[in-house]
Amino acid sequence: MMKYLQRLGRSLMLPVAVLPAAAILMGIGYWIDHDGWGTGNIIAAFLITAGSAIIDNIPILFAVGVALGMAKTRDGSAALSGLVGFLVVTTLLSPDSVAMYQGVEAENVDLAFGNIGNAFIGILSGVIAANMFNRFSEVQLPDALAFFSGKRLVPIMTSVAMLVASAILYFVWPFVYGGLVSFAEGISTLGATGAGLYGFFNRLLIPTGLHHALNSVFWFDVAGINDIGNFWASTGEKGVTGMYQAGFFPIMMFGLPGAALAMYHTAKTKRKKQAASLLLAASFAAFFTGVTEPLEFSFMFLAPALYVVHAALTGISLFIAATFQWTAGFGFSAGLVDFVLSSSLPLANKPFMLLLQGLVFAVIYYLLFRFLIVKFNLKTPGRENDEVVEEAAEGTTGDKQARFASMASQIYDGLGGDENVTSIDNCVTRLRLEVKDMDKVDQDKIKATGVPGINVIDKHNIQVVVGTNVQFVADEVAKLRKE
Repeated sequence: MMKYLQRLGRSLMLPVAVLPAAAILMGIGYWIDHDGWGTGNIIAAFLITAGSAIIDNIPILFAVGVALGMAKTRDGSAALSGLVGFLVVTTLLSPDSVAMYQGVEAENVDLAFGNIGNAFIGILSGVIAANMFNRFSEVQLPDALAFFSGKRLVPIMTSVAMLVASAILYFVWPFVYGGLVSFAEGISTLGATGAGLYGFFNRLLIPTGLHHALNSVFWFDVAGINDIGNFWASTGEKGVTGMYQAGFFPIMMFGLPGAALAMYHTAKTKRKKQAASLLLAASFAAFFTGVTEPLEFSFMFLAPALYVVHAALTGISLFIAATFQWTAGFGFSAGLVDFVLSSSLPLANKPFMLLLQGLVFAVIYYLLFRFLIVKFNLKTPGRENDEVVEEAAEGTTGDKQARFASMASQIYDGLGGDENVTSIDNCVTRLRLEVKDMDKVDQDKIKATGVPGINVIDKHNIQVVVGTNVQFVADEVAKLRKE
């Protein structure tokens, strides 16, 4: 199970890598025109729209990325199937569709269906699509239906599978969503303790998209709290209104960047640069804009235990801020932009104490994350099991593309060529290959290309360690196989 989650986490790296830049664009645009969200400034409108084109479609990115990463070979039909699966379920369970099934007006449909297009559904669609690809991509249908054989069959089977999943979700999703709303209404009477519980479950439910159920109770006017609206309208109680927002600032601005630093320092030596590129961008997005998904999704599946720790620390942060009545608010998210904007509002109460709290939490996150990662060998970015630190020796002359092509040709010949190779895939540093007969593999010929190593898994599976340039070599090997 853990290995499966780690594989899922690696599959999310591709779409997650896109998010920090989009979050920063939105943050800058919101900073320029925080009241109008772009309606009062064309530059702000351009930046917010550009960023939201990515951020608002995170579930779609996850559906495509997970399908591509979890499939046995990285094939476009798997990615397409992920998108097909997501479109099927979100269309079948949209408020308008559900209203048609139930014979009611759309406004009378359960609120749960208004939140069906979330990250969980995206990931679920990707997983199902990948399973359909792995199962049906090589199926041969009778001659009359031969056009739909193989990879063309995958999106069709994904659609069928998502019909079943949608039927199940039609009954289950409202029950789960409604249960969480009732739970949130119950803990809303517990004061600072309720704020802490809310913070814990808010983070814990991020992967499922069900955190929106909690948010609707505490942030908006579902149960009369309307924490965000009242704070910005200055119609609440000083030191109390904003208690369901304030505790997020220390986490998003300081805690998570501290965790990112710990993950960087514990990454494998030769992968620190690669880990830093993701963690630095994601940390800046969290600090500046309060958008934490790029950072959270980078480790929530690779090291789920760490994510539970993060959720617990978030709950503690909200409890502390609510206990001491330190308040600030946000209209976008708990980043620097909203902190600066909200600190001067009438209901902001000792907001700068949140910065002090944040510095303490940065240290706690760093020390705790670093200890847990090392102690339990958790697989955070840069520490995955199937990654190695060696890189293939770089040539000093000649065109890089030609060098990759030459290396690929020799590796492919060493594997036995078309007659022996049945599947080609790669991870971050290795070629993952399936062969018919391991005895036909010439390991000496492969090693002569300068690759750092070869790992024979069993009599049909072999891995060739190439290094961080593996994608280019894999592409060249794939070209040889097509010829």
